[in-house]
Order: sequence, then C-alpha cells, then structure tokens
Amino acid sequence: NKLKNNPGRSVRAPKTKQKLPENIDADMMMQLLDIKEKGFIPDRDRAIFELMYSSGLRLSELVNLNTTDIDLSDATVIVTGKGNKQRIIPVGRYAIRAISLWLESRNKILHSESKALFITKKGKRISNRSIQSRLDYWGRKQNIPTKIYPHMLRHSFASHLLESSQDLRGVQELLGHSNISTTQIYTHLDFQHLAQIYDDAHPRAKIKRKE
Repeated sequence: NKLKNNPGRSVRAPKTKQKLPENIDADMMMQLLDIKEKGFIPDRDRAIFELMYSSGLRLSELVNLNTTDIDLSDATVIVTGKGNKQRIIPVGRYAIRAISLWLESRNKILHSESKALFITKKGKRISNRSIQSRLDYWGRKQNIPTKIYPHMLRHSFASHLLESSQDLRGVQELLGHSNISTTQIYTHLDFQHLAQIYDDAHPRAKIKRKE
C-alpha cells in the first residue's frame, strides 16, 4: 500500500554553516610586508605580496601577469580572471614602488626573455607552488603567528576595503565576482568585527566576569 502522505516531505536538510574566508588583520599584514632585505628574491617577493594585497588578485591571476599588464604611470593592472574576463584594477602606491624596484632587479637577468612579470632566477614564470613556499618563508621570518596562504591576501584586501568603504558593489568589481552574493560573504567578516567592537565598548554588552 502506498502512503497518501509522504512523512519525509516536511523534513528539511540542516543548513550547512558557510565557511568564512580566512584573512589577517591590518597590523599583521603590515608586519608581513615590512621586508627589509634587498636583492632579486626579496624584491620579487615583496612586489608579489604588495600587489596581491593592494589589488586583491587571485593567485592564478597574479602568476599569469605579463610585464605589459602593469602600467606604473597610471597605477593600474590589467587582470584576466575567470572565463577570460579582463578587468582593470588600481594599484596602491606601496605596490607601485615595490614593483618598480622589482623590475630593476628583473631586468638584470639578461638571459630572461620571458614576458612574465614575476620570474624565477632561471628566467621562468614563477609557479603557484613557489609563491606559497615564499609566503611560508616570509611568514616565519617576519614572525607571523599563523600560517599564511595566498588566498588570505586577497581575502584581507576585500575585508579591509569593505570595512573602510562599506561599498559592496565596488569590492565586487575589484574582486571580479560575477555574482554579488559571492562578495556578500565578506559582510559577515565585517559584522564579526563590528560585533567585537560592540561587545568591547558598549556598557550593556560587556560580560561581567567573576572575580
């Protein structure tokens, strides 16, 4: 006999908790970027980290950049994102300075005819894995207490910018998100920050601790 009413119809699957993007705070980011060493490798690494944080690039977007994609005088970079969609993104002054210094070091590699913006000492385009390895190295050297992944620089760019500007649509354009719902996840990070400020500062929110 078939049941007239399906008892499972009213049962709904539990909502999975959305994982928030990992980011690092502004002070820790400044600590990471404060690379004092000079030379081919430090100049390159500094420029990579500055550009990723300055412009919110995906790792694949950064690796695929060519020297012709960066305009130092106009302080912009042409990025080819998902679906081969191009977007023009502003580049901050610290990143411009770091890239200028890197290009001087890069041009000393006379055997390199690569059009890639970021290269190895052998003149080859740098790989995703190499950038992760360099982040690991500098994270330890700069005494960053947490392991840093390339996507965290992009997430930090988005959350710090949204926190300051409150312009969700603008952040969406800069990140290259086709759907604003993808960008909205950063509003949860912003709310967490605001909630922490509220808990710390509001007299009716403070938890009375036992002595």
